[in-house]
Amino acid sequence: MPVIYQIPPVAADAVAALPYPAVFATISGSHMYGFASADSDLDIRAVHRLPLEEVIGLRTGPETLQSSRTRDGVELDVVSQELAKFCRLLLRPNGHILEQVLSPLVVTTSDLHAELVALAPGCVTRYHSHHYLGFAKGQWQLFEREGSVKPALYTLRVLLTGIHLMRTGELECDLPTLAPGMDLPYVPDLIERKARAEKEPLGSDTALRRQLESDVQRLQRTLEQARDETKLPDRPGSGEALHHLVVQARLS
Repeated sequence: MPVIYQIPPVAADAVAALPYPAVFATISGSHMYGFASADSDLDIRAVHRLPLEEVIGLRTGPETLQSSRTRDGVELDVVSQELAKFCRLLLRPNGHILEQVLSPLVVTTSDLHAELVALAPGCVTRYHSHHYLGFAKGQWQLFEREGSVKPALYTLRVLLTGIHLMRTGELECDLPTLAPGMDLPYVPDLIERKARAEKEPLGSDTALRRQLESDVQRLQRTLEQARDETKLPDRPGSGEALHHLVVQARLS
């Protein structure tokens, strides 16, 4: 069972401080993935809605809002996308965007968020596998340079999420939920070690490094096979519904 993370009140305060009303805000990053450290940043991902006059007029509002701050000892990283931009990104094979709208760690929600959640599965295609294969490659390269536990866990999490998505069409990002049954017995120990510090080094365990490398290669092949065998479509099916959602949100 995944650990239930208690979202601190400062997260809601950070969302309330946005200059535009939030359609939703969720927690992403290692808190969502099940291996946060005591000193992990809190990654808040949101969607805001611009007023009509800042969409159709000569002076348009910002499509992206970003801020970083530390409050009550918590480092907050806040990124918010405007509704239309977010929907355009959702129609691409972008795993980050899919994870944000479907994150179970919800800071702020709305009826519009519920509609996005309902439409998100119709945006999933076989090409989301490219996102997870590419993301895993980047994280593994980071591990090879730094040798810390964090990118090793990220690599495993990304590959397992991609495999699960290709096989079931369902998004699951919690590593403790994904790892059992995949012959990765060292994952609980790695999570425990990362919990001590964000940049905990893997150390000089040569056997573990070799096993980790072998498993990453195995999971890459498994994801590629799952992509080739998936029943997911080539194109998203929620495009027209998302278009009408944005139009109605503007008019209302």
